[in-house]
Amino acid sequence: MAGLLCGTKRKKQVSDLHEEGKNAINAPMLPSGTDIHPEDTLMEENAERFMINPTSRESPKFKDLQKVLIDWINSELEEDRIIVKDLEEDCYDGQVLQKLFEKLSGRKLNVAEVTQSEIGQKQKLQTVLEAVNELLRPHGWTIEWSVDSIHSKNLVAIVYLLVALAMHFQAPIRLPEHVSVQLVVVKKREGILQTAVVTKELTSTTEMMMGRFERDAFDTLLDHAPDKLNVVKTSLITFVNKHLNKLNLEVTELESQFADGVYLILLMGLLEDYFVPLYNFFLTPESFEQKVHNVAFAFELMQDGGLKKPKARPEDVVNLNLKSTLRVLYNLFTNYKNTE
Repeated sequence: MAGLLCGTKRKKQVSDLHEEGKNAINAPMLPSGTDIHPEDTLMEENAERFMINPTSRESPKFKDLQKVLIDWINSELEEDRIIVKDLEEDCYDGQVLQKLFEKLSGRKLNVAEVTQSEIGQKQKLQTVLEAVNELLRPHGWTIEWSVDSIHSKNLVAIVYLLVALAMHFQAPIRLPEHVSVQLVVVKKREGILQTAVVTKELTSTTEMMMGRFERDAFDTLLDHAPDKLNVVKTSLITFVNKHLNKLNLEVTELESQFADGVYLILLMGLLEDYFVPLYNFFLTPESFEQKVHNVAFAFELMQDGGLKKPKARPEDVVNLNLKSTLRVLYNLFTNYKNTE
């Protein structure tokens, strides 16, 4: 009898699944390429589920935003020996978010260090998010995340949270501008799945995100006075050659000649009056990774010299991004312009 009941129950589940599958197929406004899996369709009445449009998930700007956030987290939590590789898989249980919030706020949270169970993870997330929300709400933040959304590995909710933390604590990073994703919203109404598409803006402009003070002279220069750009470039070339000439080196093109990091490293040694051992960097870098290593090492030397961590990313300098290279050199100019 028990076997018969179990069989009947399984048949009903299969029937329900088949029916909801048909509803999902026939639902309006579902973007092509968006798959609604069986587990997504077995929803309670009036329930909602959100899925990222596959095209949005694979967009270069969205991936770039994730990489910037991952690199930022890893930089902040380096002393804790925490390495994040995937935001969905590494942030959902609250451990990374706890450590990140404690590092940024200087506040210790009363939570268990290691939690394996789902209940324990959600309790930790609850504590962390309460502390985050308590901090952000007075500043007008809209809370776009929850314990359930983070724990269910909702990537958009996780990114929203990290962007908010980065902006609030004025992280030394440059978030990609105008990143948005399309979400497929699946609702169950009277037994039928209904779908709609909404666009979520994750970042706006640097000026809006970080405040007007974060825009520097080169944002203004490139936006409003590009005709004066050559004057600034000439001044910076004069400054760097004043020092690089001591090694019989000459710069004529700012964008390209600093892109492999070698001149930046040698320049820092000259400005701080020390010799940089050749085994610390690639003197003739060939790969993209070697060039990034060099520029990142130059940034470390700048910080060792008392300068703030450059807001430009090493990858941007290697990729010949003029604005990023100008920022780095201008930072050196303002700090060392009187150095002989």
